Amino acid sequence: MAQTSGNFDIRIIGERINPGFRSTQALFDQKDLPGIQALAVRQVEAGAFCLNVNIGSRAMVDQPFLVDVIRAIQAVVAVPLSFDVPTTELSALCLATYDQQRAGGELAILNSITEHRWDPMKLYGEHRFRVMVMASESVVDGVARNNKTADDIAGTARRAALRLRDGYRMPLDHVFVDLSVAAIIADTEGLNRATIEAVRLIGSDPELRGLHMMGGLSNIGQQLPAKAADGSDLKHQLENAFLTLTVPFGFDTVLGTPWRGYAPLPDDNFVLQAYRNFLEQTGSNALRAVRKFYRA
Repeated sequence: MAQTSGNFDIRIIGERINPGFRSTQALFDQKDLPGIQALAVRQVEAGAFCLNVNIGSRAMVDQPFLVDVIRAIQAVVAVPLSFDVPTTELSALCLATYDQQRAGGELAILNSITEHRWDPMKLYGEHRFRVMVMASESVVDGVARNNKTADDIAGTARRAALRLRDGYRMPLDHVFVDLSVAAIIADTEGLNRATIEAVRLIGSDPELRGLHMMGGLSNIGQQLPAKAADGSDLKHQLENAFLTLTVPFGFDTVLGTPWRGYAPLPDDNFVLQAYRNFLEQTGSNALRAVRKFYRA
């Protein structure tokens, strides 16, 4: 299911079954399966096409609960699940528990692999699944590193996608390239700019046609005031500003809260204009540009 407004077409992977949310952690602490089911239903009713399942470090010590959560969710919603667990062994357990027929025949998604954490792909012989690829990390001369330029991000995405296509015969529309969206408050190196430029590079690559570009947007407004200088919801407007600049180039999936709602911003929107200005800055100038979001 997609949220659509004009040419603004995105899909939401519901993020709320995650201990990072206090209310969800309380459900886990109480083993409240009906509460988890209600949360799953709410996300789907709000437009999520898929639900991410992450029970945190508990998955390492309470595998029966992980199985119970998967089965409980699939008992009440008919959408695919994305599994975010820390080991390949737990990924195998999730895939073995997952009932594809209860998800309308849709494959599960593994969240996620990187160039230096490729082990989950050994499960592809026994199971078929879709996969999230972290394009923010690469391996250079055997050493893992964080990508900081558009070329490095796009290059990592391309290598991984073509490796999945050619080495595993995975269709490109089963590949979700996860592009890290940095918090602007500490972004003095142009990481937001690099991510947006990488979206354009990936979207213009004819060999990558069909893959999905995605990301979690919850960090972008981290530690900023609630309101922008024009009185609008600053964090939500920042999320929409990022999407306004990337959706036209193929960014089509958000790991987020479905009921927040996402929509393109008009060119004269205050936060969009401030974000464009921020994207042109680095170093101390970037820090000064951040203050313009919330200071008149």
